[in-house]
Amino acid sequence: MKRITVNTQTKYDVIVGENLIHNCAHDVEKIIGNKKICIISDENVWNIHGEKVKNQLSAMAKSVCVYTFAPGEDAKNIENLYNILEFLAENELKREDVVVTLGGGVTGDLGGFAASVYLRGIRLVHIPTSLLAMVDSSVGGKTAVNLKKGKNLAGSFYQPSLVLCNLDLLKTLPEENYTEGMAEVIKYAVVFDENLFEDLKTGEYITEEIIARCVDLKRIVVEEDERDTGSRMLLNFGHTLGHSVEKLSNYGISHGKAVAVGMAVLTKGCQKLGICPDGTYEEMRKILELYKLPHDCDYTAEQLVNAAKNDKKSGNSGISLIIPQKIGSCKVEKMSYEKLLEIVKAGKE
Repeated sequence: MKRITVNTQTKYDVIVGENLIHNCAHDVEKIIGNKKICIISDENVWNIHGEKVKNQLSAMAKSVCVYTFAPGEDAKNIENLYNILEFLAENELKREDVVVTLGGGVTGDLGGFAASVYLRGIRLVHIPTSLLAMVDSSVGGKTAVNLKKGKNLAGSFYQPSLVLCNLDLLKTLPEENYTEGMAEVIKYAVVFDENLFEDLKTGEYITEEIIARCVDLKRIVVEEDERDTGSRMLLNFGHTLGHSVEKLSNYGISHGKAVAVGMAVLTKGCQKLGICPDGTYEEMRKILELYKLPHDCDYTAEQLVNAAKNDKKSGNSGISLIIPQKIGSCKVEKMSYEKLLEIVKAGKE
């Protein structure tokens, strides 16, 4: 078991290990003990893990209510947010009570946003059930819903009180969900850690150590830049084009696969334009293929860039883009949409 403490405005622990509700009962009870809790989960996750988690938490909480919703990125919308808020009010949760999210990135984003605005903020515990959520979205306090114009355009920064990365939950994860989580692990390696990139070349199943390493890398950046105005933007590597792919596919292409495409197209374009060294894209392509992730899409460069104009990192005259310098090092660069189009066109050739 590994514990990473995140020192943001709200200090909290991210614990990585097995059977965590039992093994970390003191941590859990300190937050939910004798409190009302609402577990928020999608129907698929609930059917697999829900009753067991509910029974474990019921032994500590004053009472437990459960809100479930249909799975998928489409669920991350204003209507579901409103329904959750009404559900919390109907069940009379007070400010000292707790929202517990049980699920992947969609559940964490949606439930976290609800916790941040209900009664102007009640406590929040994340129990991520996907690899992607464990290594990325459950840590750092970003919450959001999607709008018609784009992904994550409404949201808040709201740190949880505790994150439990319970490795037992990964054992039931479909291979495709595991694969898309690897896109975020690869992202950390390309942006920050060449040694991690080398470790991933074994193609072996993800370990507690690698999950904890990714969480710690995110901790470092979040502590430096909690509000995502500086170094934290590096975590968006591949995401600008990735969000374009998601939007253009009407979210038929999953987040992890879309980010993989975004990283690959951007790296290929940068290599062709001499921004990063020869061989960088080939290294990227090989590791994406190793983990059965895509490195291209059917959308044109113009389609991808036009969709990116509605990305939350875009401005009236350009966009902040994360540029690979080499494996293990990236930088934030403000550029015009014309420059972005030049890079993406090169990456699509």
